[in-house]
Amino acid sequence: MATHHLPGEATQQLWDETLSRLVHLSSSMLKRNADLEQRVAELEVELHVWKQAHSQALEASEAHNVQIAALNRQISGLDYFKSNQNPLILCVINGDELVFNREFLLQGFQGGRMAAQEITKAIAEHLTKEEVHVYGRLSFWITIYYNKAELLETVLSNGVCNHEQFESFFAGFSQASARFSIIDVGYNNSVDSKIKEYLQTYVRFTQTIRVFFGGYDPGVYTPLFNGFEQEQLLGKIALLLPGLEANTAEQPAQHPLPRLRFDGLFMPERLQRGSRAKLSPLSTTHFNGVSNGGLISPTSPERIPGRVIDPSLPLHKQNPPPCNEHYLMSCSKGSGICKYSHDYLLTPEQLNQLANNAKKAPCNWLKNGVPCPYGDKCCWGHVCPNGPKCFHLSKGKCWFKGEAMHPDLSSSNSNTS
Repeated sequence: MATHHLPGEATQQLWDETLSRLVHLSSSMLKRNADLEQRVAELEVELHVWKQAHSQALEASEAHNVQIAALNRQISGLDYFKSNQNPLILCVINGDELVFNREFLLQGFQGGRMAAQEITKAIAEHLTKEEVHVYGRLSFWITIYYNKAELLETVLSNGVCNHEQFESFFAGFSQASARFSIIDVGYNNSVDSKIKEYLQTYVRFTQTIRVFFGGYDPGVYTPLFNGFEQEQLLGKIALLLPGLEANTAEQPAQHPLPRLRFDGLFMPERLQRGSRAKLSPLSTTHFNGVSNGGLISPTSPERIPGRVIDPSLPLHKQNPPPCNEHYLMSCSKGSGICKYSHDYLLTPEQLNQLANNAKKAPCNWLKNGVPCPYGDKCCWGHVCPNGPKCFHLSKGKCWFKGEAMHPDLSSSNSNTS
């Protein structure tokens, strides 16, 4: 019996040792696998960082190449600088898009001078970093285009500053140098059209070294910049932008252009456009009819003969369009200041169309979280016409931004039933 028992014990011991080695090997493989997975994760992070660095370097390289092309074009005309005008460094700003910060506007005249100094200093430092070599005496100019009346109304309605501070600020900016200009384009004129003509003229000047442009909108300026790129002139342009705290939804530029950011000089976000936050009495004495769904019924007001609608164009494309508030409620600005017309003779059908179109635009009171003083008689939309399932709301781009502007009608109906 003993002679048969010993081989069995040896065999059992062999199996135990083999199993022990397998367990040890398995543990080692699991540990090794965990180490490798951790290393792969670290390498993936490192790869992502390098990809970002490579993308930024590539973008900088493209911008550098654009500038080289422009410089090569300028080098061919160096003889011009030896016998003609001084080289130009220009700065043009869309004052409706880049609004100066409240801290500067509140200081009035002195704030305007300080803002002009900030721009001058930042551009000078930027040129030094770029190692721009200037031949002869440098000529530096700043031009701001804006719609004065509309911008004034915007800053007043947002409580940024008062009328006197606004006027004094731009006077101080303009008087900081004889070469600093503030240009009011007036009502019904586009600031962008003025700036386009400015760029088309001055970028092509041989003596122009740089044009710093604030207020760039890719949708407006891409065709113009495409032309500059073909002419190897795009490298003359650099973009002025608000500081790093600006809205991250900024539209990406389609051209590799240098960017000069101003931290604290301009408003980080666009101000809410709209009428001044003051009420005029709501008068309906010129209207005959009853309220119809929250709107004054579309009966033409009594007035002297005026303008006639062009039947080939929709109401919103008339020049200028009819004022919604004048025809549907009461316009607080009056015909002398309002940029929309109060003089059209509208038919009942046209008034109906005007009322329906107005409801598609949000009421600025509710949009800004303030109860609308006009209530159901307000001509503007208090509820998004697309309801709670609004596609634009899901993307964060719906104009109706008030809390109660996308009510869930189904839940309210179920509660009432």
